[in-house]
Amino acid sequence: MKRIIIYTGLLCFMVLGLSSCYKDVILPTISASKPPQFVSFSNDLQPIFTTDCALAGCHVSGSEHPYLTPDVSYNQLIGGYVNTVVPTSSTLYIMINGDMEVHIPSATDRQKIYDWIRNGAPNN
Repeated sequence: MKRIIIYTGLLCFMVLGLSSCYKDVILPTISASKPPQFVSFSNDLQPIFTTDCALAGCHVSGSEHPYLTPDVSYNQLIGGYVNTVVPTSSTLYIMINGDMEVHIPSATDRQKIYDWIRNGAPNN
């Protein structure tokens, strides 16, 4: 009987000890406090979209909107995904810092996208 009580106590202690362990993942954030840097859509952003987003089954023509292939990406983004007046309310900004952050984990790349929106989202 003592053995059952001891084993039960050890089991409860182990379950309690293991259930209290967790790992916080803190990803680098983007900065709105510094002035936006110059960002070229075709030279800086399109390579990010091509390698991280425009993959089979993701943001290619005929799949998920917006299509981010080089031939249509700019028009797709300007067509409702970018808000240059309030950049933080842009759908693109919200997605790259939310659900899609795992696909663009680099804070530098996310900062480039944010700076491009803050600069007025030029087609350069």
